[in-house]
Amino acid sequence: MKYLLKFLLVLFTFFIGGNLFGQEKKLAKAKNQYNNYQYIDAQETYLKVAEKGYRSVELFSHLGDSYYFNSQFEEALYWYQELVISYPDKIKAEYYFRYAQTLKSAKRFEESDIYMKEFVQLSKNDKRAQLFDSIPNYLERIELQSGRYTIENATFNTSFTDFGAAFYGDNIVFSSSRDTLILKNNVHQWNNEAFLDLFVTHYDSVNNSFSKSKKFNDRLNSKFHESTAIFTKDESTVYFTRNNFDGEKFGKDQEGTNRLKIFRSSKNGEGEWSKPQSLSFNSNEYSTAHPALSTDEKTLYFSSDMPGGQGASDLYEVAIKDDGSFGKPKNLGSRINTEGKETFPFISEKGDLYFSSDGHIGLGGLDVFVTKLKPTTKEEKLAINMGKPINGPKDDFAFIVSDTSKRGYFSSNREGGKGKDDIYHFMQLEDLKTFCEITITGVVKDGDTEEIISGAVVTIYNEKYDVIEVIEAGDDGMYATTNKIECGAKYFIRIEKLDYSSTEMLITTPDETQTVDLSNYRDLRLVREVKVVQVGDDLAKILQLKPIYFDFNDYLIRPDAKVELAKVIEVMKQYPNLKIEVRSHTDSRASAEYNKKLSSRRARKTLNYIAIIGAIDRNRLSSRGYGEEELLNDCVYGVKCSEEEHEKNRRSEFIIIDQ
Repeated sequence: MKYLLKFLLVLFTFFIGGNLFGQEKKLAKAKNQYNNYQYIDAQETYLKVAEKGYRSVELFSHLGDSYYFNSQFEEALYWYQELVISYPDKIKAEYYFRYAQTLKSAKRFEESDIYMKEFVQLSKNDKRAQLFDSIPNYLERIELQSGRYTIENATFNTSFTDFGAAFYGDNIVFSSSRDTLILKNNVHQWNNEAFLDLFVTHYDSVNNSFSKSKKFNDRLNSKFHESTAIFTKDESTVYFTRNNFDGEKFGKDQEGTNRLKIFRSSKNGEGEWSKPQSLSFNSNEYSTAHPALSTDEKTLYFSSDMPGGQGASDLYEVAIKDDGSFGKPKNLGSRINTEGKETFPFISEKGDLYFSSDGHIGLGGLDVFVTKLKPTTKEEKLAINMGKPINGPKDDFAFIVSDTSKRGYFSSNREGGKGKDDIYHFMQLEDLKTFCEITITGVVKDGDTEEIISGAVVTIYNEKYDVIEVIEAGDDGMYATTNKIECGAKYFIRIEKLDYSSTEMLITTPDETQTVDLSNYRDLRLVREVKVVQVGDDLAKILQLKPIYFDFNDYLIRPDAKVELAKVIEVMKQYPNLKIEVRSHTDSRASAEYNKKLSSRRARKTLNYIAIIGAIDRNRLSSRGYGEEELLNDCVYGVKCSEEEHEKNRRSEFIIIDQ
């Protein structure tokens, strides 16, 4: 939401200046423009300095911030990347988070996760770091909730900024900068865009169409910003966001910044709106914005950067007393709020809290989340990402929905819109899906003595016998899955260790999130097996390994091969005197000379994998390629064979050459 965050930049505190050497005057000018929220001018000045070759932590971070807080993530990505690459040891942890967010907006999720891990290491007590660390499969969770809505760009959008729809009977009231550019004094300095007014359009549910929009009410609209309204059910009272302006006086904080306030207006007997009044908990020194009402209309929810919060903006609730006065605002706490931005609350008819956040784990920018106001289960306490197409790589916010009609609206600055922010009309097709996740744990023990066995290899297979995860039991014999284990599904658990016979068990996971502890299952106990190992034996046969196959004309280690190589590595760790020769074979396709070279490369690749991944001394390893010299079937050159038959010949062996 490009424009909206410009509107809300008063919620943030920005950077301080440094020693700017030969570019002091320009940088001082840029800083002054920046601190006065003249961001377009500030960016132009900073860019001129950067074009002269000036480089510093401050310059790159300031430029990145000027775009980031305007939701210009592509431009912010460039400057944050310069910052992270050029000054990795000098930047604050927060910039790893911001860089990760801009990478998400470019759909570069793997890179984003790398820098989020850096952020986690530097900010272990940060709620955003803890959320990321606790939900490694966040993309899968988001995908689970995706596809539950159909959306369309609302026909009343313009090429200007339109956002923040509110239900008003059969009408929709929203904020827009349209029709206000004709007066130069209605252009705001920090972004060269017009101030916002409240507009209204009638929604025809039969034809799914909207009437021509018009300004909502001159008593409510002023020459400054108005946005994000919420109406009582009887449509007689409205709460909305406005600049700190009571119609006569333009209020500022101690530093000269005009903040945001929530105003209230009510209809009189003739249906006319009263002069809007600032709410009692507003302040010149902080912002309050984006009101929402509880279902019984006795509680007001809002976003604020008031002192004592957790992040850039938090969600609060305040009691509305019978006489219309207000209690003391209460922070919604760390279940909802993070060190980032939580904003745009909305309470549905069912009592669900919808809000936007960049602190909870999402797809980039602000995402829409939902949680229960009064949770009774662990699942209901979670803030759940609404998934696609509601959320995307840009800013998605101001979500409202009717639980009765399943229709609603949200705002976004996503690609393909008409303006800088657009309102999207949606239809809900499915309810929120319940996320279910299983963790499998256990302790490996000797079947005869009940002694704990360390270093065993535990492999989890799905019903199709695809490998889900390979785990090495710790010194305490314990193991636990980290990959996704589904509820109500069948899994094979295999435990293996040299000198023991392997054991396997089929389980069916429960239908709800929980930990499945296999420690007490006798079927998974290991029984010691006496084996005589001699020089010349194939370790693959002793360990009952699946063959190490290679794809045709390739020498890269396949995922299924990595599972088996993990077992070879474990044996070599247990027996430090053991030496092996890796022998690789090909099928008969291609020339004998080529196959000889290919098999040699495969053998060396396998050897390198064992040495590097397993940290095994290379002096204990050797390799040799046999090409097509030792085929296991009749698939010699010129004989027509299936791909499966050829694959049997593309293998590796592990021959013991010293023990």
